[in-house]
Amino acid sequence: MRDDVTPDVPAPRRRSLLLGAGVLGAGAALAGCSAGPESTNDTGGGGSGKDRTLTAVIGYGNDGSWDPTQTASAFAMAANNHIYEGLLDTDPITRAPYPALATALPADPEATTWRFTLRDGATFHDGRPVTADDVVFVFDRILDPKTQTLAKGFFASWLESVRAAGARTVELRLRFPFPDGLARLTLAKIMPAHVYSRPGAWDDAVKGLAVGSGPYRQTAHHPKSNTTFEAFAAYNGPRRPLFRKMNWLTIVDASSRVARISGTGAGAQIADNIPYANIPRLEQGGLKVAGGAGMNNLFLMFDTRHKPFDDVRVRQALHYAIDSEKMVRVALKGHGRPASSFLNEGNPSHRRARTVYDYDPGKAKALLRAAGVSGLNVEIMAVNVSWIVDCLPTIKSCWDAVGVRTTLAPQETTAVFTKLDQRRDYQVVAAASNPNQFGLDADLIMRYNHGPENLWMRYTRWADDPVARRLFADMDRATREPDPARKKAMIQDYIDVVAEQAVLYPVVHNELMTAWDPRELTGIRPQPYPGVNLLQARWI
Repeated sequence: MRDDVTPDVPAPRRRSLLLGAGVLGAGAALAGCSAGPESTNDTGGGGSGKDRTLTAVIGYGNDGSWDPTQTASAFAMAANNHIYEGLLDTDPITRAPYPALATALPADPEATTWRFTLRDGATFHDGRPVTADDVVFVFDRILDPKTQTLAKGFFASWLESVRAAGARTVELRLRFPFPDGLARLTLAKIMPAHVYSRPGAWDDAVKGLAVGSGPYRQTAHHPKSNTTFEAFAAYNGPRRPLFRKMNWLTIVDASSRVARISGTGAGAQIADNIPYANIPRLEQGGLKVAGGAGMNNLFLMFDTRHKPFDDVRVRQALHYAIDSEKMVRVALKGHGRPASSFLNEGNPSHRRARTVYDYDPGKAKALLRAAGVSGLNVEIMAVNVSWIVDCLPTIKSCWDAVGVRTTLAPQETTAVFTKLDQRRDYQVVAAASNPNQFGLDADLIMRYNHGPENLWMRYTRWADDPVARRLFADMDRATREPDPARKKAMIQDYIDVVAEQAVLYPVVHNELMTAWDPRELTGIRPQPYPGVNLLQARWI
């Protein structure tokens, strides 16, 4: 999932990037700060009235990487948005940037030098002041060519350097005008150099060490169980903490997650990743259930060095064979749409692709015949995320119907990506992805999945294909294009290539559902990507 991961990055670290965002599942097993399943019952100190502890249920593992420069873990990214700040942060729904550690947005977003002054009195959770040197420390890590991070793929193409211009002033020098970079600054969470420059500190960050300057400080972290927070009394930024304490439970099992938010014994006030089948019962129980439509999708990924999947006609045939309308109707209970582009229809850069895989079994059969393929046996290696598993029978029945005998092999997310990391042979992978965790910017989204040094491209073994090399060159030209309308058209044109090639491509985009108790909470805005954002929520 990184644009620039290299083979010498240990596989467990690479897998930690995949948990939660690109593929949603149980998470990698990492040693943590503390442990014990019994801590899911810990309310973090109890309290009553407005001092009581908010309990949230997150449907993803909390044992992926917590390093903000590395992680794509749904749980960790959501938590880090409460613990850390960027120079700028973005609204969780509109994704519009606003000053966080910085006092203002640059007067000229088109400039190639941005200067920021840090907020007076901003301090880290250990009481030390935030300085320009801390900002430089984080960006130096992100831009260091010898350090492979997920964040590098979001910055290195356009950001040349960051330097201190005073104790509380930093200067960012851009390679070319890039206004979209303002929203991306939220992905560079500012971390204390005096903490994370210590030997072994980055490994500790992976395991859950989190010291920021944001409105909440982490008070305990129990991998596979829960993470607790309390309001940071010294916080003086724009989005003040409105809960005294929070306890976030990680409950990947859907039935257990629903049980925790519902019924007379409900122990939580909010939960994400709500199964569609449970929505009516939760609403009957007085809960509010709402969703957000975005980039969340079921995608198919092919090993292009495994014949016959090196033939674009075979990849296209298998997409045309899927009745995606039925998948939306039966598996997603109407909470989704068949993909009409790599981007979801709500994205500002969306345009219907030149190749759209409407259900056409006749065309699928014709493409297979043209490719000289018959009697094909396919095993779909799939992550065991509940809604993905619900979609798999539709794929099997459709492929069987066009003469492709199909075996379903759902398994733990970590098992799927361990095999991919070990470069084992496979045919097709079915998994979930949601680049909207990082933003709405189409350039960012496409590089996240199709960058030339991207981990996904290594899984597909497609990066050396001549079509891929032309695609990567087109992406670079679009990134540098200064005219917004021209840039949008260039991105849409290369998305047409991605659609036609169908190497890694969505079948459906679906909604993610959040449930909460409106009798207790207000200010909740459900996200179209995993996790929750409680920076504007409060007790009633």
